[in-house]
Amino acid sequence: MSNLHIRPVRKAVFPVAGLGTRFLPATKVMPKEMLPINDRPLIQHVYEEAVEAGIEEFVFVTGRHKEMLEEHFDFQPELEETLQSRGKTAMLDKVRSSEIPAGRLFLTRQPKPLGLGHAVWCAAKLIGDEPFAVLLPDVLVHGTPGCLKQMVDVYNGTGGNVIAVEDVPRGETFKYGIVDTGGQDADPQLKAMPVQGLVEKPAPEDSPSTLSVIGRYILQPEIFDHLSAFETGAGGEIQLTDAMAKLIGPQAFTAMRFTGQSYDSGSRLGFIQANMAYASQDTEIASDVRRSIIEFANMLKEKDQTNAAAE
Repeated sequence: MSNLHIRPVRKAVFPVAGLGTRFLPATKVMPKEMLPINDRPLIQHVYEEAVEAGIEEFVFVTGRHKEMLEEHFDFQPELEETLQSRGKTAMLDKVRSSEIPAGRLFLTRQPKPLGLGHAVWCAAKLIGDEPFAVLLPDVLVHGTPGCLKQMVDVYNGTGGNVIAVEDVPRGETFKYGIVDTGGQDADPQLKAMPVQGLVEKPAPEDSPSTLSVIGRYILQPEIFDHLSAFETGAGGEIQLTDAMAKLIGPQAFTAMRFTGQSYDSGSRLGFIQANMAYASQDTEIASDVRRSIIEFANMLKEKDQTNAAAE
């Protein structure tokens, strides 16, 4: 596809209407997207990934009791005045970096939890007739450059649709949307591969590959034509994977192995792992964090040895 016909990706959709039940009671009042990973909430990490990739407009698909998300990215004059008066310029810079400029943040509601495909459809009027990105805030990808920036680089060469994928154990394919690349995934060094099919949560014996979709997408607006049919798929929900599958063939569709480490921060284990990863790279506390992790691991090892000796 000629680069002359590839339209830039300027908009991104963030589905943030979920209830965060895996973190109750912590998320009884606070949105799960506001849970902190090191020094900033989940949603800000994903927002910064989008900014790095050149995204200019940010569409949040929200639900009830999500006002805190909007407030986080808003201008906070009292806080900024206090920090400035106390000479805390480093903290002031951090606060200002979390503000989305006026006219760049857009909100729409998903009134019922009808699936990821439905959440994306709720943003159709705000996206219009443009290609766009979808970023699931539950998934953090720690790497340089960010995952979406890597995808945009691939998209600028291929056009069409691009999804980020990673290899998973075959025995776990039933947990994910899986990509069929016609066997090209056998080469683990191959970064970009054409997609021939998509299957939502296949049984291991039926899975066409072990490449899992991770929650980063660049999609063409024709996806809304299929989502608007409101067809239900796995789990009785409107699946984004099913609508994407209908774009394969009529449009270019590419799977991209990204460079970096993903964390399912919507789970408690992934959340803890992400905190360790990000904190151990924070220049202010990295050495202390790494030492604490090692000390804690050694303490657990000694405890296990003591318990084993006592049995």
